Amino acid sequence: MALTYSSMLPLGTKIPSFSLENTLDDSTYDSNMLSNGKNSVIMLICNHCPYVIHYHNEIVRLWRDFGTQINFIAISSNDIENYPQDRPEKMKKLFNDLNINFPYLFDAEQSVAKSLMAECTPEFYLFNKSSSLIYRGRLDNSSPGKNIKITGEDLRKAIEAALNNEDLIIDQKPSMGCNIKWK
Repeated sequence: MALTYSSMLPLGTKIPSFSLENTLDDSTYDSNMLSNGKNSVIMLICNHCPYVIHYHNEIVRLWRDFGTQINFIAISSNDIENYPQDRPEKMKKLFNDLNINFPYLFDAEQSVAKSLMAECTPEFYLFNKSSSLIYRGRLDNSSPGKNIKITGEDLRKAIEAALNNEDLIIDQKPSMGCNIKWK
């Protein structure tokens, strides 16, 4: 694991066009499905990263708190040949174990990760109803071994502002975690 920080995709960037396998039901999930009049959270995660594992419970809480109002999708873009713990069948098992049913997509060609300028897992992106990026970065200031309570504060504030049609006035900080496992 190499500690890496997110590159902070420019605000205003549009959701990239994609069509990826949803590992939960083997269906195809298309980016056009996010054009439903809701804000969208896209998270780049993987199964094995300790930084992602650190946030499992908070990801579940966020989805339970906002899942009826916001689109949630997770994407794993890691190289599964060298990191078999991130294979689609294991992605499905993880979400089943966490009792999460929002799409967990496999980016086999790593094209979505590249278009989002993703560098690490986890990275969180919030797009408004017009599919424009309004937040990117960390979930909160906690990390494994820091003994700081996990709150999801940064992303929660961004979501609440978006739902209330308010300007985001929070200082957006990069996420940090394991580097994306490029092919």
